[in-house]
Amino acid sequence: MTSPDAENRSGQALREFAGELDFPMDDFQVEACRAVEDGRGVLVAAPTGAGKTVVGEFAVHLALKAGRKAFYTTPIKALSNQKYADLVRRHGVGRVGLLTGDASINGEAPVVVMTTEVLRNMMYAGSSTMDGLGWVVMDEVHYLADRFRGAVWEEVIIHLPPDVSVVSLSATVSNAEEFGAWLEEVRGDTAVIVSEHRPVPLWQHMMVGQSLFDLFVEETVARRGSAAAAPELSVNPDLLHAIRGAAGRGAWDSHWSGDGRGRSRGRRNGRGNGRADDWGGRGRRGESRGPGTGDPARGFARGGRPGGGATRAEVIDRLDREGLLPAITFIFSRAGCEAAVGQLLATGMRLVTDAEGGANRRFVEERVQGIAEEDLAVLGYRDFVEGISRGFAAHHAGMLPTFREIVEELFTQGRVRAVFATETLALGINMPARTVVLEKLVKFNGESHVDVTPAEYTQLTGRAGRRGIDIEGHAVVIWNRGLDPESVAGLASTRTYPLRSSFRPTYNMAVNLVRQFGRGSAREILETSFAQFQADRAVVGLVRTVRRNEEALTGYAEAMTCHLGEFSEYAAMRNEIRTIEKEGAKARSASMRAAAAVSLENLKIGDIIRIPSGRHSGLAVVVLPNRGGGRGDAPSPAVVTEDHHLRRLTLHDVPSPVEPLGTMRVPKHFNAKNPKARRDLAATLRSTLPHDPPRSRRIVEEDAADERIDELRRRLRAHPCHRCPDREDHARWAERWWRLRRETDGLQRKIEGRTNSVAKTFDRICDLLVDLAYLADGGERVTEHGERLRQLYTEKDLLAAECLREDVWRTLDPPSLAAVVSTLIHEPRREDAGLAPRWPNDDVREAHDRMLAIWSDLEDAEGALALPTTGAPDPGIAWAVHRWASGRPLEEVLRGTELAAGDFVRRCKQVIDLLGQLTDAGDRDLQRVARKASVAVLRGVVAADRLD
Repeated sequence: MTSPDAENRSGQALREFAGELDFPMDDFQVEACRAVEDGRGVLVAAPTGAGKTVVGEFAVHLALKAGRKAFYTTPIKALSNQKYADLVRRHGVGRVGLLTGDASINGEAPVVVMTTEVLRNMMYAGSSTMDGLGWVVMDEVHYLADRFRGAVWEEVIIHLPPDVSVVSLSATVSNAEEFGAWLEEVRGDTAVIVSEHRPVPLWQHMMVGQSLFDLFVEETVARRGSAAAAPELSVNPDLLHAIRGAAGRGAWDSHWSGDGRGRSRGRRNGRGNGRADDWGGRGRRGESRGPGTGDPARGFARGGRPGGGATRAEVIDRLDREGLLPAITFIFSRAGCEAAVGQLLATGMRLVTDAEGGANRRFVEERVQGIAEEDLAVLGYRDFVEGISRGFAAHHAGMLPTFREIVEELFTQGRVRAVFATETLALGINMPARTVVLEKLVKFNGESHVDVTPAEYTQLTGRAGRRGIDIEGHAVVIWNRGLDPESVAGLASTRTYPLRSSFRPTYNMAVNLVRQFGRGSAREILETSFAQFQADRAVVGLVRTVRRNEEALTGYAEAMTCHLGEFSEYAAMRNEIRTIEKEGAKARSASMRAAAAVSLENLKIGDIIRIPSGRHSGLAVVVLPNRGGGRGDAPSPAVVTEDHHLRRLTLHDVPSPVEPLGTMRVPKHFNAKNPKARRDLAATLRSTLPHDPPRSRRIVEEDAADERIDELRRRLRAHPCHRCPDREDHARWAERWWRLRRETDGLQRKIEGRTNSVAKTFDRICDLLVDLAYLADGGERVTEHGERLRQLYTEKDLLAAECLREDVWRTLDPPSLAAVVSTLIHEPRREDAGLAPRWPNDDVREAHDRMLAIWSDLEDAEGALALPTTGAPDPGIAWAVHRWASGRPLEEVLRGTELAAGDFVRRCKQVIDLLGQLTDAGDRDLQRVARKASVAVLRGVVAADRLD
């Protein structure tokens, strides 16, 4: 039994910490902090803005009090910088350090903020910086679901020393208990604290035309057997009426845009009738006003969107008049964000006073002092600083990192009132607003346009409502044709978004684990991953289903018993006939697709073809034949269509064989990325249009299975059960048996595939590494080549190691080495993949050709072992990186490319990071060149956003 004195001492640190805060702690914060003080691990899952980081900051407080170290990890550099600044303000610059990919400040401090990858690399290197480590805070731990970087979070959680307490902070997920159970299994005693309470209530709205409506209203519903009426939320009927009117008329009726009808507060957790245009009591003005000038007779503003919808400027103006700024408008397009700023500038909008605008301008000028004037001109600086001085800005990954940081700081300080952002802003950065606006609920995910998920909607709208500043937050969805308010209501009310592991072993991980633990122990460690934990839990359910199915199959077999003979034999023949017919149809379809694939592969530069259907149907000319993608990839030649668009053809565009209608000359140095060159080529294409295109040949195939079907039908007719009067009744039970048998066999295969799936992948990786001499003694010992691989953390780690072994880069000068290294980190957009690159010199081209040959052999080896294949090196930015490393100005580097400045800077930083790894892994000559290359790339705008 614990004494009162012990209990008093155990809560002393928390009382001290709480006393330093300028706000009272919430119950979930107190509960989590008590668990941390008791020496337990903790998982805190709570909404954005709820104050989860208080728990992480308490772990830092405990570390300093106990004389131990605390690491605070974040998924992105911007969040690391932000958290570093927060902790410096609290504890002083001497006690806090920062380690990111391009910044190293006071790395041996007792408190160090770092990206998660830095901690992973530290653990594998056995860094002495980890000596005395007591706590690790993993902010935004739900990032472990990220398919590109998520595995790092699991690596850290699994491999941290057992005496280190882990504080995991997550967005609200529906399987927090499952995640917590895994943490308990791998880390020991772990408290799971889930809070779904938003400290600032969120009101959901839709904007139709130029009027705002509550999405929900509260209705009183009488319940059977209850004397009291129960309130329920439903979609606002006024909103539905307005949408029907807008959709039917195509323009906004003045009755709805400014009739001044009263509007109650129909928030999600409040009551009201939800009518439009009465925001009294919550804004700067209590009066009801129409959009724009406030003229109640006006139907829609000049320059409004089709159907009378408000322009971006009018939306911001409306929010400003109602006191609902600052606001973040999410636009799933970089170009759209920049266009929004241009539109507000064109209207002369100003959201801050002249004095505030002047202060903003001076702040920007101070922050960009290290950037050359000529570079600022390329970066769109004039519009950027003009927008900032008027209180609005864009924020997206294509911007210069320095520009993004300026926007983040000024918005957080309330000096920028409106930001137009892509969804990347919602990921971790602390930039809360009073209002969040969503222009659309569809986004492009890199491959296709998809609907926003409930988890994404919650993440985006979670920015609305600043704790300690706002009484309420607001989420506004802009209505457009085809958007159903019921679907918006579903997004707003859904709370089911489970956390799914994206963990898989890599080559670098394998050699590091083998070196540290040996192959057998490493295999056992990987079996403790969250990925395997989830797979095993799923297997339990699958096994239960298989057992239930087997019982049902026994019953079905009894039900199809026939007194004339063995009906299972008869049913098997019927089933075989069906299967052969179905497979025949599939084979004919596959044959057609195969023929289409061959026809695409045979196309040559200059061939004129006709795309049969779709958005780009019509004539097209081949500008780049298929270069051969990864294993199993279908050919996809690049064409320019007659309306001068560049497109990669796939079997979706050409489902049947395509034949050239003719040929035309394509200029030798044709640049497919140049719009003028494409227009000129399309004009030539149209002028050579054949008047009578040849008719395509039909593919006729004989079905080789016909004889087998005829034989089966003869045997069916001769079978005793064929004459049974109850034959079809038996057959229905037999069909159920076969259907359930196929389903059960599929489940059995799934069970076999999931059992020990992570460890099986690890075994195959080790087998390949043994074959390539990175491991020896049956995979138990790391070789000299394996030691090099241990230090390469790039996604194409094994390809980089093979290039080191083959001395592919030995003769390159620093700019050429930087250019070649860029081929290992560049991921092109789909439309750009495979396009003919610009080569800075023959050395780079020859090095890339050798890398391509090594990659091809590696891909064959991976395919033979059924391993995920390594992506091919892509030279898409090699020319630009070489020019930059050669000291050329930014304008010259980006001229003729579609690279955004922010993308270029991010790629350059990745190049620098990989060059640093080569400095560790390469021989002396390569180390010398890699250092020079790194210095050559780290200049100008690339170096501008480093913390001093």
